[in-house]
Amino acid sequence: MRVLLLFLLAAASASAQTRGTVRNARGEPLAGATIRDMAGRTLAVTGRDGGFMLSTTTARVEVVAPHYIAAIVPATGGRALNVVLRQPMETVVVTAYQSPLSSLDSPASTRVLNRQQLEQGAAATLDGKLTEIPGFGLYRRSSSLVANPTTEGVSLRGLGSTAASRSLVLFDHVPLNDPYGGWIHWEELPELAVHSVEVVRGGASDLYGSSAIGGVISVIPVRPETTGLQLMLSGGQESTLDNGVLATVKHGGWGGLLSGSVLGTDGYTMVAPIERGPIDQPSNVHAQNALAGGEHTLPDDGRVFLRSDALNESRHNGTPAEWNATRLFRTGAGADWRSWTLRLFGTGEHFRQTFSNVNTPRTAETLTKFQFDPATETGAALRWRHGAGRDAVVLAGVDTHDVRASDDETLLTGTGGTTTTSAQQRQTGVWGEMLYTPANWTLSGGARVDRFSNLEAREFSPGGAETKLPTTRETVFDPRLGVVRRITPTVALSASAFRAFRAPTENELYRSFQVGDEITEANPNLRSERATGWETGTQTDLRRWGSSVRASYFWTQVNRPISSLTLSLTPKKELLQRANLGQIESRGVSLDFALQPAEWIGLDGGYQFADATVTKAAPEPQLVGKWIPEVPRNTATAQLRLSRPRLGLVSLQGLMNGRTWDDDQNTLLLHGYFELNAYGQRRIGRHVVAFVSGENLLNRQIEVGRTPILTLATPRLVRAGIRVSFGD
Repeated sequence: MRVLLLFLLAAASASAQTRGTVRNARGEPLAGATIRDMAGRTLAVTGRDGGFMLSTTTARVEVVAPHYIAAIVPATGGRALNVVLRQPMETVVVTAYQSPLSSLDSPASTRVLNRQQLEQGAAATLDGKLTEIPGFGLYRRSSSLVANPTTEGVSLRGLGSTAASRSLVLFDHVPLNDPYGGWIHWEELPELAVHSVEVVRGGASDLYGSSAIGGVISVIPVRPETTGLQLMLSGGQESTLDNGVLATVKHGGWGGLLSGSVLGTDGYTMVAPIERGPIDQPSNVHAQNALAGGEHTLPDDGRVFLRSDALNESRHNGTPAEWNATRLFRTGAGADWRSWTLRLFGTGEHFRQTFSNVNTPRTAETLTKFQFDPATETGAALRWRHGAGRDAVVLAGVDTHDVRASDDETLLTGTGGTTTTSAQQRQTGVWGEMLYTPANWTLSGGARVDRFSNLEAREFSPGGAETKLPTTRETVFDPRLGVVRRITPTVALSASAFRAFRAPTENELYRSFQVGDEITEANPNLRSERATGWETGTQTDLRRWGSSVRASYFWTQVNRPISSLTLSLTPKKELLQRANLGQIESRGVSLDFALQPAEWIGLDGGYQFADATVTKAAPEPQLVGKWIPEVPRNTATAQLRLSRPRLGLVSLQGLMNGRTWDDDQNTLLLHGYFELNAYGQRRIGRHVVAFVSGENLLNRQIEVGRTPILTLATPRLVRAGIRVSFGD
């Protein structure tokens, strides 16, 4: 009888116990979360796996953790209790610290465009959608629908760019910057395969190495978590079309994805009417891309995956004889398991381009040069993350990157012949980072050491003679410190300081190129750019009003910036050469805001003031005080969204850019402009959404370049289409 009684008491005690887990919005376990009864008494603390057990009976418990919104949940004995804690405004982002933090706890200035915001952007291309972020820009203002890809370098924080980017673009931790030139192929990824984009402004070379001077743009892919099919069909003015498909399959622990799109336009004539001649034709692009991948789920929310994508693109560059074409193939594999992240990737690329001379009345042209630039890229990265006690996270990693390419230039005038330049570029880095989050603080510190080299550079003349070009090796140390203090649960102050660098690309070292009548020569003696910067700011997330505001002051100084210096300038011709200028500096303020006073209305946008000038220029002291080319002092964006389930959605987007200069001498002025875009959609039945979008609705003549011929941005462009979805 006594044994039976003890058994019944033990069973009753077990039935009264409550087991559970506490996780964040990304499904990651939260260690150190406290479970309290409604009187404030601590009942349990979660372990490293986020698990806990309650041995007392209570109706409700409160679950709290630093930096998260407390949750009050019912607790019934014998039933599993799975709690998800969210951060204010649910703004959980992956910042440049490679660890999930809310934007309120991040020292870096971060903007996120989710899937819905990307769909509602009026532009068809990803670079057009990113113009919603103030301060984002390409080397020139024109859309990637018509721009030469060698002018699509990314600029953030008022640092400008040359053809190469001073910011790094990633796709699931794999670099998207062109392996040879550093520019971005914005048509490479199918639109439907992009889940979201996170833009982190400010130097991040301590984690990523070269190119992350102005910031990091992280493109998050769609993962095959359900079985479904999506189709997109659209068309518009200038014979513009944007068609895509996304198919995902999920079966048990296996998932597969297949996506592709066809994007093209007959384009428009970029040369301004006042300077246009019979030789000028529309600039345009016709591109096809595809992405395929599969993954297998591992325990503890891990995965292994294999993915490949391809781009086939051809462009006409404004005259009958000028065109370029890109063939690009990437393959990546990796694993995310517990504390480890592994990435392996490779790229093969063929880039072809022709150049010509156009006579002064622009009635005829002479084909002058054909370039062929094959490149291969291989790389690997390994990252480790480990919790150290309740409030600290330690991260470390190592990565390596190798590029081998050549530039084959065939002269079609004079004596003719082909000159070939080949070289190898290698970078290896080791880094470490620590996050410490006691109470209302977030403290971070880290550093990285990089060793990069330009090797085996040789030039073969048309006669077969070989010339060895300079070999360069540099070792770079880049630290970073950051601190955030929450003044209240919804208001925080932040500050950070960093060092960063960008190695010259093989394109800058060995390849000359031409845009319009602007010719830029290479320079094999270039050295890396070195940047020092800091920023401080404040952010508030007011859940009651659905608003978020972040204001920052930033300052970045770049030594030895690679710039295009003017050698000669005439009304119809401009000759430049790449060179390490003395020093440039960008300082200013940025403001980001989001407001949602009601479920059916939303307003977001931002403003950036950037005083970006040359501060040292030993070769040409007259450049001191000049503006950095292509960087306006003032940029602002705003987007108003109105939605009702029965009526649909309307989004109005305004973009303002101040005046700027298109050359280092500040003689070629580009006037400021305002652009109005719009997007609207309405659901038709269960599976179909119809939409219409318009760019530059006021049909303004927006100046994008003076080379020195004046060129203009896209005129009014209206598209319409449908999205069809089936399954989950």
